Amino acid sequence: CAVIEYLHQKVDEQIQLDLKTKKFTNYKHFDTVRGVFTEGGPAFDGAGIQKKNHIQICIRNLNCIKGFFIPRKESKFP
Repeated sequence: CAVIEYLHQKVDEQIQLDLKTKKFTNYKHFDTVRGVFTEGGPAFDGAGIQKKNHIQICIRNLNCIKGFFIPRKESKFP
């Protein structure tokens, strides 16, 4: 999280500097960020995936969220 926030802070600083000095910028803000994390060793011999692979998604621009759902409670079968 800290690395991603630092990166976006630096991009924002560069955008502001460009706009102030050149009146335009080639840099853009990111709406979303995805990070892939691998850990835990191979899932099995020769595997290209790890036991504890996971992906984290950060939505930086909340206008990108078009909807969401609330999971229902688990029902019990009779």
